[in-house]
Amino acid sequence: MTIAVTGHTGFIGQYLVSALKNEGISIIGLARSNGIDITRPNAFDGIGHFDVLIHLAGQSFVPLSFKTPALFYNDNFIGTLHCLEACREKNAKIIFLSSYVYGQPQHLPISETHPISPTNPYMSSKYLSEQLCQSYYRDFNVPVCIIRPFNVYGKGQGDHFLIPTIVNQLPTGQVKLQDPTPRRDFIHVMDLVDAIIKLIDFKSHHSIYNIGSGVSTSIGDIIAVLKSNLFIGEKQVFFSNEKRANEVNETRADISKAWEDIKWQPKRIFEDELVEIASDTMINKHSV
Repeated sequence: MTIAVTGHTGFIGQYLVSALKNEGISIIGLARSNGIDITRPNAFDGIGHFDVLIHLAGQSFVPLSFKTPALFYNDNFIGTLHCLEACREKNAKIIFLSSYVYGQPQHLPISETHPISPTNPYMSSKYLSEQLCQSYYRDFNVPVCIIRPFNVYGKGQGDHFLIPTIVNQLPTGQVKLQDPTPRRDFIHVMDLVDAIIKLIDFKSHHSIYNIGSGVSTSIGDIIAVLKSNLFIGEKQVFFSNEKRANEVNETRADISKAWEDIKWQPKRIFEDELVEIASDTMINKHSV
């Protein structure tokens, strides 16, 4: 089996490629860094045969999507279109990494059948890409698997995401944040990778899965863990209490479908992984 991976040099892509190589799977890496821009026509010309395309590439930082929406729709939607065309031509399966698309939850936990309600351009670009995937399955019988990850975290994530934003401030002795109340379902990047790998051989021709922990954690909870492990003192955290536009109060994934179909469930414990990330950050900052 040969597997193509878009965005193979990114945060999730690096973890995935490493895991696939450990399985002895042949990889075709597709990224702008090696001259392949999937948003351009004929991007897949000259690319050899592959059996599965795992589509990770795209824009993902929500605040930026309000500043440059065209970039998000181009990279996420048009890039997905070209990936689907390549899969149609090569009779390949696509595993598409979407996002949380449910908006303000009507109920918790959130199942895959929950109403869709995008609340920002990033989320909209991902949901439009999902619809495109489903149309290629309907019209051309391209096998499609859509993954809706909740809040992914892990070592090496970009500094602008929530967990790095918090732990990178630890060495300064002060942590400044906005609102401590929103609760999120955090899923470790390797748990997400485990789910992707299980879905490679899954025989369904059209499926959608939430990938999360099934547990919601607030920013206040994160600070409490850091305090209890002596990374930060009681009076060193400052909240502006500024709320983001269209803020979702809480997310918590119903992950029962992934267990029923592919026997997947998360293995990593958020508190343990958070402490390890914070420890590494403190060590690295003090060694500079």
